[in-house]
Amino acid sequence: MKLAVMQPYLFPYIGYFQLIYAADLFLIYDDVAYIKQGYINRNSIMSANGAIRFTVPVPGASSNKLISELAFTSDVAKVLKTIEQSYPKAPYFEDVFPMIRGALELEERSIATVCQKSFEDIFSYLGIDKQFKKTSHLEYNRSASARDRLIALCRQFSADCYINAPGGRKLYATQDFAEKGIDLKFVDLLPVEYSQGAEEFVPNLSIIDMLMNCSPNLVIEHMERYELG
Repeated sequence: MKLAVMQPYLFPYIGYFQLIYAADLFLIYDDVAYIKQGYINRNSIMSANGAIRFTVPVPGASSNKLISELAFTSDVAKVLKTIEQSYPKAPYFEDVFPMIRGALELEERSIATVCQKSFEDIFSYLGIDKQFKKTSHLEYNRSASARDRLIALCRQFSADCYINAPGGRKLYATQDFAEKGIDLKFVDLLPVEYSQGAEEFVPNLSIIDMLMNCSPNLVIEHMERYELG
């Protein structure tokens, strides 16, 4: 069984979804510290004037708080208007915008819940069944080191393969996991390009941009453009 663990990000780029796609079970790592100025509550989309950033505020956000202790504001009208005005002529706007609205207007406002809703809806739209759980709902030793927490989570679900983002190469050694009977792999994004309706392609925008411009089948093709190393 292949396991992946990552903090919840709001409509992240394709590489994040490749991590979910590559795993049998994806754990939303919400019992760790909130990262300010990161991508937990913001990302970028393409507008008529080029790439622009959207942000959903998190009241009381602090790196001294756990992600599970924080929630998105319920005032998302500005963000929805920005997205709507950026993609009115996009080929898949009518299918995708209601899905985005549904996640952003979810009554339960916790960060992990809103992000999980978006992940589930996107994979459902693509016709792919994926399993998600929040780490805040699990029992394990949270005082252990970051590496040992991940190993404990792998053991809890009998995972013999742990899949990490490329940045994890600086943090974790293959041998440390191998000693515990776990194969450590990293998802490496291959070049992905599609029509954005602009002269020059801008990579690594929010998944929103790809969903607006690509058919579900093409999104899946792009999602499969990675290597496990």
